[in-house]
Amino acid sequence: MARRASGGEWLEEAKACLAKARTVEELRQAQAVVLPLEYGLSLEQTARAIGVSAGWACQLRTRFVRGEGVPGYGASRRGGRRRENMTREEEAAFLLPFFEKARVGDILVVSEIKQALDARLGRTVALASAYNLLHRHGWRKLAPDKRHPKADVTAQEDWRKNSPASSGKSTGSGKAKVRSG
Repeated sequence: MARRASGGEWLEEAKACLAKARTVEELRQAQAVVLPLEYGLSLEQTARAIGVSAGWACQLRTRFVRGEGVPGYGASRRGGRRRENMTREEEAAFLLPFFEKARVGDILVVSEIKQALDARLGRTVALASAYNLLHRHGWRKLAPDKRHPKADVTAQEDWRKNSPASSGKSTGSGKAKVRSG
């Protein structure tokens, strides 16, 4: 026999949350508390009723009791960079010498930044990490234009149409010469 659900002290608050729920997540979280306590459902039955797995139903109950997970009912959801290598301020300080060199006209080379990042972290990181770091700080990869901004397109077209063919082939009868030997 399954053990009786605990958390009776949260039942009234969960019922109030049922009435105030604005999203499916809020509703499911409150139901995960109310159904076992009010109707004696097991965790598996509760999960089936609210349309989640048994493990997730357990997570929802735990989060409700801790005051986590649903905005407006306790702490807000966690967000952001949980696996960050450096804080934003540390990243900005790390990139400052590279940005200063670029500001005076030097080219910003991502492979150099990656090598410096590897040395700073004491391990190798993917090249994408260097690009992501630059992206977070507003840097973008500049590609050359297709043509010069001051180019005269009509003059280029005239030259192309009137220039002699420079294909490198000899102008002759068009027949290939055969060597006899």
